[in-house]
Order: sequence, then C-alpha cells, then structure tokens
Amino acid sequence: MGHRVLIVDDHPSFRATARVLLEAEGFDVVGEAADGASALTEAGRLQPEVVLLDVQLPDIDGFDVAARLTGNDNSPVVILVSSRDSSDFGPLVMRSGARGFVPKAELSGDRLQELL
Repeated sequence: MGHRVLIVDDHPSFRATARVLLEAEGFDVVGEAADGASALTEAGRLQPEVVLLDVQLPDIDGFDVAARLTGNDNSPVVILVSSRDSSDFGPLVMRSGARGFVPKAELSGDRLQELL
C-alpha cells in the first residue's frame, strides 16, 4: 500500500495534477487543502504519513505550517514544493522541520520516495 498523502496548495490545478501523478505512482492521496489553516485541520483529521506542502500559501507561510506539523512522534513527513527554486529559500527548508524540497516541475513519485 502506498503512503497516505495530504496535498496542500492554493492552486486547484496543481492539486489535481499532483493527485493524478501520485496516485498513478502508487501513493494514496487522502485529502487536499488550499491554505495553511485548513492544512493543519486536515492533517489532524486525516493523519497522513506525508504532507506535500506549498511554500507560498495565502494565509500562513508554508515554512510555519511545516514547523507546526512536525516535531512530535507521530508527525507526518513534510515535503515542501514551490514553483521557485530551493536556492530562493536558503536554510528555511531545513529549519522548518520539513524532510526536503521538490520543485513543482520535478514532482514525481520517485522524487518523493527519495525523501521518505
């Protein structure tokens, strides 16, 4: 069985594309959220193993959401995504508690598997 994934992004088209791509590669997409507040709610409700989290959300910064989601024993693995390059964010990715970063253009099941 594939990893249970929550996709968090404010663009419905990216969420839909990521869902199709990840499900085709054996991941179990259990939910979606469009902003940081709903990401925190849904992560608590759905208990995903993996949260695919956009860095730029309309309400709470993705790094802050990652920090809130990680840090306890049963917290999900957070993987940050952005249309920007990871070099734009410097040490913020590692400081957030996220396992890693994947540019949206390079999203694939294999890239996620490498970080898990």
